[in-house]
Amino acid sequence: MLIFKTMLLFMLTALAEIIGCYLPYLWFRKSQSVWLLLPASVSLVIFVWLLTLHPAASGRVYAAYGGVYVAVSLLWLSVVDGVKLSTYDWVGAGLALSGMAVIAAGWRT
Repeated sequence: MLIFKTMLLFMLTALAEIIGCYLPYLWFRKSQSVWLLLPASVSLVIFVWLLTLHPAASGRVYAAYGGVYVAVSLLWLSVVDGVKLSTYDWVGAGLALSGMAVIAAGWRT
């Protein structure tokens, strides 16, 4: 059960980070409203707060988070940007999540 809670926390953290970076991108590169910087700032504050909820502030935890970040980023690319993911994208996401699971399994020892 702990692994599922951790995975959910990692997914929420990744979403907050991606949103916090994507909105300024829309403003800066796509000439969208400067007001996007306000929700971007809020999202980055939420991202930092979520980081404090992770099991520990260690390289191992952040390495595991990185695997989830890769998968969530690819899903964002597909859903939000409408890019069709390739087989390589899906396999890479699976490998990243498998790596996250292996790292997280080591937290018990």
